[in-house]
Amino acid sequence: MKNKLCLTLLLLIASTVVSAAGLKPYAGSTPMLALADTQGAAHDLSDYRGKVVLVQFWATYCTPCRKEMPSMNRLQEKMGDEFVILAVNMGETQKEVDKFVEEVGPEFTILMDEEGKALANWKVFAAPSNFVVDRDGNIKYTLYGGVEWDSEEIITTLGEL
Repeated sequence: MKNKLCLTLLLLIASTVVSAAGLKPYAGSTPMLALADTQGAAHDLSDYRGKVVLVQFWATYCTPCRKEMPSMNRLQEKMGDEFVILAVNMGETQKEVDKFVEEVGPEFTILMDEEGKALANWKVFAAPSNFVVDRDGNIKYTLYGGVEWDSEEIITTLGEL
């Protein structure tokens, strides 16, 4: 009985950490993601195996996207080389994205999805939409909406991957 109570308590604490971070467990397969960045260089999600990847779908008109990008810069710095952010723009032009990047200053990879093919493959319906991909290339968590990405809860959760 005592062991069962301890296990229940541990599971409750673990779920509170994920819940507090806003990250929700994901069940399903990982769609393909192959896009060019703002400089035209090709990126494929499969090239990042062995690292934890945050795939974020965002838009220049999205206020929460603009607000959370500084915390994404800090998260990238805190997590180090074993962590990558791929921020996929949701169907806007290069000119719109370049202006946003100049104003906001993201320090991570911005991918262009001008035709919206990745949006359709990933079934994205809101900005920002976030997917945390583990070292094996599997989506582990999702989060819809803005968040402070460099919070202790999120850093702990991502560090466990």
